[in-house]
Amino acid sequence: MIPKDLLKKIRRIEIRTSHLVNDALAGQYHSAFKGRGMEFQEVRQYQVGDDVRTIDWNVSARYGEPFVKLFREERELTVMLLVDMSRSQQFGTNEQLKRELIAELCATLAFSAIKNNDKVGLMCFANEVEKYVPASKGTSHVLRVIRELLAFQPAGTGTSISAALEHFNRVSRRRAVVFLVSDFQDRGYENALRIAKRRNDMILIKVSDRRELALPRAGLVELLDAESGHTMIADTASPRWRSAYARLAEDAAAEQDRLFRSMNVDCVRVQTGESFVEPLVTFFRKRELRMGR
Repeated sequence: MIPKDLLKKIRRIEIRTSHLVNDALAGQYHSAFKGRGMEFQEVRQYQVGDDVRTIDWNVSARYGEPFVKLFREERELTVMLLVDMSRSQQFGTNEQLKRELIAELCATLAFSAIKNNDKVGLMCFANEVEKYVPASKGTSHVLRVIRELLAFQPAGTGTSISAALEHFNRVSRRRAVVFLVSDFQDRGYENALRIAKRRNDMILIKVSDRRELALPRAGLVELLDAESGHTMIADTASPRWRSAYARLAEDAAAEQDRLFRSMNVDCVRVQTGESFVEPLVTFFRKRELRMGR
């Protein structure tokens, strides 16, 4: 039996994300992702301008005149959501937790996928994979994905992106569009990411909060690392301390950006309390242009 408050959250996200898919993202997802290949449709008589490489020589010989093969794009894709649900996703200072943003964003991607007759699957992880929902179609399946995202509570205390990618690399049987959603507060996942990228269409979505880059002046503040449990006292009244904090955060972000660029992997950046629609639409449009569609 699903609790009433959880049902309300699911319904609220369903209404909001369905609206976003129909209004803001209509056509963008479809244009950004190609199907698995070309599927034979039919043959017809050759017309001036047709590519001679598409001539069906067997049919042409049978009828004594040239016929060409027609193909259509095979649209069905498998979309996998690899979602970091570690305890650091419980952080948020701009009227929204990171995991709340993740739930809405993933629901939007899932509804976009089924609208195009694609399959959607889910893998939730912390320091190891803790939930796996095989890819399937239909609104009821997407609602299950949303329910799992909202109800999930990690048993692990840390984050291991490499463990999630290695598990996915072992169990995946066919090429998929993979959205890896995380705050990427982890290291040592580069090799697993390279392998996953070779086998799949890999897109990274980095979720962050403004206070992870800069802290306000608030005097002495106790900071807690949600995953390790370590605490420290920070003197946010000190301009020097705040500057050092911001510089470390900027350096870490720049290092991460260099890594993603060196691997030629797409990364969409979203932030709590802000709309994720514009970053997604921008990404879809850039991808469409890059593929010459």
